[in-house]
Amino acid sequence: MRLPEGEKEAKNALLEAEKNEQKQKEDTDCLLSLKKKPEQDSKPMRPIVKEEEGNQQWWEEQRNEDGTKWKFLEPKGPLFPAECQPLPDGVSFYYNGRAVKLNPHAEEVAFFYAQMLDHEYTTKEVFRNNFLTDWRKEMTPEFMLITDLDKCDFWELFNLHKRRVEAQHNMCKEEKQAIKAANARLTEEYGYCTLDQHRERIGNFRIEPPGLFRGRGDHPKQGMLKRRIQPEDVIINCSKQSEIPEPPAGHRWKEVCHDNNVTWLASWTENIEGSYKYIMLNASSKLKGEKNWEKYEVARRLSSYVDQIRSQYYQDMDSKEMLIRQRATALYLIDKGGEREGGGETADTVGCCSLHVEHLILHRHLGEEEYVVEFDFLGKDSIRYCNRVPVIKRVYKNLKVFMEDKQAGDDLFDRLSLMPGLTAKVFRTYNASITLQKRLAELSCKSDGQALKLLAYNRANRAVAVLCNHQRAEPKSFEQSMASLRAKIKIKTQELVQAKTELKLAKWKAKGCPGNKLHVEVEKKRKTSRRLEDQLLNFNIQATDREEGKQIALGTSKLSYLDPRITLAWCKNMKVPVDRIYNKSQREKFAWAIDMAEADFKF
Repeated sequence: MRLPEGEKEAKNALLEAEKNEQKQKEDTDCLLSLKKKPEQDSKPMRPIVKEEEGNQQWWEEQRNEDGTKWKFLEPKGPLFPAECQPLPDGVSFYYNGRAVKLNPHAEEVAFFYAQMLDHEYTTKEVFRNNFLTDWRKEMTPEFMLITDLDKCDFWELFNLHKRRVEAQHNMCKEEKQAIKAANARLTEEYGYCTLDQHRERIGNFRIEPPGLFRGRGDHPKQGMLKRRIQPEDVIINCSKQSEIPEPPAGHRWKEVCHDNNVTWLASWTENIEGSYKYIMLNASSKLKGEKNWEKYEVARRLSSYVDQIRSQYYQDMDSKEMLIRQRATALYLIDKGGEREGGGETADTVGCCSLHVEHLILHRHLGEEEYVVEFDFLGKDSIRYCNRVPVIKRVYKNLKVFMEDKQAGDDLFDRLSLMPGLTAKVFRTYNASITLQKRLAELSCKSDGQALKLLAYNRANRAVAVLCNHQRAEPKSFEQSMASLRAKIKIKTQELVQAKTELKLAKWKAKGCPGNKLHVEVEKKRKTSRRLEDQLLNFNIQATDREEGKQIALGTSKLSYLDPRITLAWCKNMKVPVDRIYNKSQREKFAWAIDMAEADFKF
């Protein structure tokens, strides 16, 4: 039986839709399998008790089978900052040449601004305007005559701040020890909680004090007032059977909840971005460690699927369905260009999936590359991202199609939704870790000295940071520190020249003389020369390392994107002490990896 033409087209369209739906389901099933944890992929959570300082390590315990984060949680509650103090007698704020005694809240905000008078922020128009707007909201009606920041004189407040800083700097040893002891007592009281059978450290038990928001880059909200958080703003999370923390006298909590599906101990909403803030456990804690471990295991298992995923998105770039074609192109940029998936909901920050047409320019035959995409947008933390990325022809053509008939502010990927189970974070973690492993194999040599091995590690880490676009501004103290290092190199070079001259003279004197005393002197001069050569080499390596890394931030990739087991395996193979790579707090964070990593570990 022959179908009428219209019914035939409808049936074909239906079959095509079902085919696409089945294909998308297969893609999703493949990607969601990344979340499953095959037993052979990693060291299992086994219930074998290992005693270390009397406690079993969390990575050797059985996980909660129901997926909950904890069974028992008892925190002390957050520590709130001290209330504002009035300015001392003899210190005044002036407006239009006249001393003005502000109301307490307005006075506190004025002091926040005064503390920053020697900072470039107070020269920025956006910062100044935002500050003045929020400052006036804190004033009682009689002070609303303050409308011009140029007529404000904060210098007595600034000088008070400087005197306090100087006094703190000049404290005697006993005073500093007393402050240290007081802080230790507060940490002991507020800085720990009980989670299941563990006494866990809390990462940030202090509520951030009020102040002026700075932001990063050219954030449009810089200068706004970060308001004081009160107990009435805070939600406490704990076990039903635990002792509920007492709020400060005269206050109450906003809410007390018992949610063991989350890892935070307290939560509130800040006023600048309207985002949630949390009291969380320390990076070395069980919950943080499990989350870190799982993140790296998911990225590690991506290696089993990455070729399949790449093959699929290359194929999908020619799809007739716009959503599939946009998704494939975005995945290419995330995978090959190291782009982040999304941006913030404020401050006009964007990521790959939220790009606007105005954020990129397409180039043909730019330099040695045939197809280049030039990006320019505010990325995470309002840091401007400017980069030229070579792309394949299909990506270039697709982007050109996506930009057609759109205005500058329109979404580039207007029909996009990424595959479930696959995020930019997974790709970035996978690409970062695999790049580190490859670069360490290429750059490292067991016969090199420690300084050269560390330079090789930093170079491998820098390759990752460049891939992830972890840029930074050149440190203000860079030239000063480099000048100091160059001076050391110059002095050490002169010392080495002198030592070699003395060695040469000692050899000449000892020539033909059988006496042991002269030959001992020669050996002594030779050791001095070798020691100075090693010192000079180390200084030169330091200079190279600093110069190469002056605009690259290594910390983010090392602590968030690189599987620590790669680094620890390298340390074992290269006989480099772990403390040369990770400091004490970082070693605590990666205690699980230090215990597990073997020299033959492969990501």
